[in-house]
Amino acid sequence: MELLSGLLAAFRGVKENKVQPRIMEERALEVYDIIRTIRDPEKPSTLEDLDVVSESCVSVEEVAEDLYCVTIKFTPTVPHCSLATLIGLCLRVKLQRCLSFKHKLEIYISEGTHSTEEDINKQINDKERVSAAMENPSLREIVEQCVTEPD
Repeated sequence: MELLSGLLAAFRGVKENKVQPRIMEERALEVYDIIRTIRDPEKPSTLEDLDVVSESCVSVEEVAEDLYCVTIKFTPTVPHCSLATLIGLCLRVKLQRCLSFKHKLEIYISEGTHSTEEDINKQINDKERVSAAMENPSLREIVEQCVTEPD
């Protein structure tokens, strides 16, 4: 009986693994569709147009039943980009507003693409700092301009 239970469990595991990657891929595409239209704070282009984000920069993993960890690794246009923190903030705000599933969000600068990536990564993943930044009316207005969909 134990052998049969083990075989059934193994079969279910194999069956679930075939479905899981497709679901994760669909979730990642949903995330990408949300962030690709965010506008750059300085230029009249989207983050997708500037190659700051791409489909390959988004990954989604299921961490519990119906809870997903969304990881984004974006690439600033230059290694000394002064607006990298603001771009990270825009990514976070838009995803918090628009994602249709329960999630934990991790946003990072792609390794080796910014001179102060460690500091910025800490900043854009710190809830208190994000909250404080969004309380600043000037900063909030810029974020709104970047994340609002064009008419």
